[in-house]
Amino acid sequence: MGTSTDSNIQITVTHEFNSPAEKVFDAWLSPDSVRKWWGLIDTAFGQLDVRRVEIDAKVGGRYTFSDMRPEGEVTHWGTYKVIDRPNKLVFTFFTSEEEELENNSLVTLTFTPTTKGCRVDLHYDMDAKWAEYIAQTENGWKQMLLAIEKLEN
Repeated sequence: MGTSTDSNIQITVTHEFNSPAEKVFDAWLSPDSVRKWWGLIDTAFGQLDVRRVEIDAKVGGRYTFSDMRPEGEVTHWGTYKVIDRPNKLVFTFFTSEEEELENNSLVTLTFTPTTKGCRVDLHYDMDAKWAEYIAQTENGWKQMLLAIEKLEN
């Protein structure tokens, strides 16, 4: 669900996994895993055609994911801010140079063990000027978590 301040919106998505936190955490940092689950994301035009997955999994390291869509190649990139396996992962998330210059896009994932596996709480902070995209963005993050679940099963 999205909440808003004057300059930021925070979207929160929670998902329960039947896999341990370590396994779900690692799925975000392994290029092979990301390539697999990114390709399992359901969109309005089908599953994504993954083109590039580059990950430098260290604090200050960068990542780049790209996929082909009807409108052309879409690239996502950012920098890792916190890597605390298997508890917390924080990274910036950009899809345009404008967003990167504004540096106002941050994803925080917390991984909590449960009796069946783990719960992931994903918080995505983005500029309030993108408020009209709250529902679409929230669904995108949900689809990513569901794709990881598909990979883990």
